[in-house]
Parts: sequence; structure tokens; C-alpha cells
Amino acid sequence: MFQSVQVVLRAIAVVSISLWHLAFALPSILRRDYAGRARRLVVALGPAFVKGAQLLSTRRDVLPAAWCESLADLHDRVPPMPVRVARKVLRSAYGGEPPFTVDWDSVRSGSIACVYRATLDGRAVAVKVRRPRVRRLIERDFAIMRAGASVMSRLPWFRGLPAVAVLRQIGDAVATQADFEAEAEALAELRSLLADVGYLHIPEPLPELGAEGVLVMEFVDGLVPLVAEETPAERRSELAQRVLFCVYRMLFLDGLVHCDMHPGNLYLGRDGRIVLLDAGFVVRLEPRVRRLFAEFFMHMARGDGPHCAEILQESAEGVAEWADVAAFRRGTIALIEESSGRNARDFSLVRFATRLFDLQRVNGLFAAPEFIFPLLALLVLEGRINELDEEVDFQAESIPVLTKAVMSGLLKIGPRERG
Repeated sequence: MFQSVQVVLRAIAVVSISLWHLAFALPSILRRDYAGRARRLVVALGPAFVKGAQLLSTRRDVLPAAWCESLADLHDRVPPMPVRVARKVLRSAYGGEPPFTVDWDSVRSGSIACVYRATLDGRAVAVKVRRPRVRRLIERDFAIMRAGASVMSRLPWFRGLPAVAVLRQIGDAVATQADFEAEAEALAELRSLLADVGYLHIPEPLPELGAEGVLVMEFVDGLVPLVAEETPAERRSELAQRVLFCVYRMLFLDGLVHCDMHPGNLYLGRDGRIVLLDAGFVVRLEPRVRRLFAEFFMHMARGDGPHCAEILQESAEGVAEWADVAAFRRGTIALIEESSGRNARDFSLVRFATRLFDLQRVNGLFAAPEFIFPLLALLVLEGRINELDEEVDFQAESIPVLTKAVMSGLLKIGPRERG
């Protein structure tokens, strides 16, 4: 009962904040600063809304460039918590003064936490300090979203869509970003799994120095954002391919996927290596999900529409009594034939996924919620890859990793491949 009351109060607060910003939006409208007003509204609404805006900021094929540039500030330049609040969090976590000296002017600020440079026995470390009550706020916001999705699912257009289940999974994953013990474990595991990739660096977590709400890790100096304007032109294509390889390794071989590879987490180090930060939004894929997603990707790269349709039918969350499976298969085959072999300039994952989900919805096949995470990982990354090299072939770049998965036995060659 108490939780329900808190969710209702939060819903009232969300509506009030939105109305307040709309009421004071006239000066921004006159200046045509729509993106700036939207950014301020998102910040005021809180971390769950900031995460959505971060994803949208990477999609220049969905939003105008001015909006993307404005929302890009939310990757690591969300207004930080006051220093007095951060000091209080640290003193509470350590039962007094922390064992390191913090440079409070070095802050990088996201929706979940602020990151500072600190010094411990002459060594530079990065200290990530969680915002107070942030997990509780995320959980309430996603409860509101699930309630809205539940209402919408009763409407004819949305009936049967697993929107509530999808929001539950995403909400749980976003809320887990506030669990710094889990993030330290994810950082360590990613470092171990990808240790053989010489051009990738993941900071080392220092769990023995952390505390409740505080994560301490290796500090990596001299980072440059992995964006086209900051990257040497002669290296852009190579770096795009290398980033894609790392993501495909996670998706098809390792099964531990970083779903938050936006510009605030992806950099180029002084030594020329790619640096991947912040393992808060890392999801472990179930073997079945990894297998089916890998098989779909393999057959899509081959332009094999019939087998892609089979995989989607096998992985469906449910099939309605009125489903038109034959129409779904025809539509899927046409979509795969149209999309196969396209480079980044001519292929949009957003448009592809939208058309695919629409085919499923119209024909009564409902996508499994578990597939949202591999898709989300690629959606976040696609905009960055497109900026670095619009000629890269997303599908072709997956083939070496998929081949390795087959050779290692992680991806079985069954009837689909023999057909």
C-alpha cells in the first residue's frame, strides 16, 4: 500500500514538473530553443527519463542534429549533485572521511552518479559516487510507465504486445545501475572476457577501496571522446570496425553485453586503444536468447529471409489465435531481402526494427522481451558507428565472430544451416 501511494505521488510530481516546464516554455519557443527546453525538462524529471534521452541523442536519423547535440550533454554533463551532498554520501559510506583526497572540480556527472578524480597514496583513482535515493526514483518511474503500458495494452492497436514485460526488464536493468558492487563485478568480468582484445582497455575496478554507494576504479587520463570530429580521419573506419567486433564478441560469444556504449562511455586513449567505461548497464544474455539472436544475425547477413522468419516465429513470446503466420513470413522475407548487405549509410536499425515489430504486431506474433537488450546495445551504438564510417557493413562485420561461435560449438549448426 505504501509503495502504491509513493508511485501515485511520484506520478503527480512528474505531471506537475511537466506542466511547470510547459508553462515557462514560451521564452524558449520564441528563441526556438526547443531542444534546450526539452533537455532541462528531462533533467528535472530524473534518471529514468535521462536514460531515454541519452539513447535518443545518439540517433541523428530520428532526431534533428540540434536536438542530438543538446541531449548529448546528458551523457556526462548532467548537473552534478552539490559538493556538500557528495561529501555527506562519502562520509556516510566510510563512517568518516574517505581514504582518498577528492578533486571536487574534476566532476563528470551522469543520471545515476558523479565521477571524480581522487588521489590515494600518490595514485590517481576514479571515484564514482551514487546520487541519494536514485534507485528508488527509477523504480517508481518505471512503475508509472508499466501502469501506462498496462492501460494501453487494452487498446486494439496494442493488444498482445508484451510492453509491460519489456518495461519490467528494462526498469530492473536500469535500476541495477545503482548497484556498484554489481558494476565492479561486471567491470572485472568484461576485462577478463575481452583480455585478448589488445586494442580495448576497460578500467580495473578496485573493490577493496569501495563502499556502499561508492565505486573506486583505475583512473584513465587523456581520454578523447570517440566521435568523428575528435578522431583522426584515417582511423575512423578501423575504429568503427573494432568497436563493432567488441560488441559482437559480447553478443555472440561472451553473452555479457554492455548496453550503454554512448559517447560518455566510449573514448580513445592516449595509447590509441579504445577505452570503455561504466559497466553499470551490463546484461547477461540467457544461452537461448544468445543462440537465437546470433542465428538471426547470421541468416540476415546471408540474405536468408525464410530462416530469419523461422527464428522469429520460434522465439515469439506468443502467437495469437487469429495470427496470420504466412503473411508474417512473406513480410519478413521481403524485409530481409531488402535490408541484407546494406552499409551504415543505407541501413537504419531503428527503421528495420520498427518494421519488424510492426510485422509481428499486425500478424499476431509477439516478440520476446529478452531480445530488447541485444537490440538496445546495437541501437545505442549504431549512431556512433554511422558517424565514424557510413560505409561499414554492420552485417558483414558480424561474420568473423559468428564463424568463431560456430567453430567453438557455442552456436550449433542445425537444420537451418544445412538447409
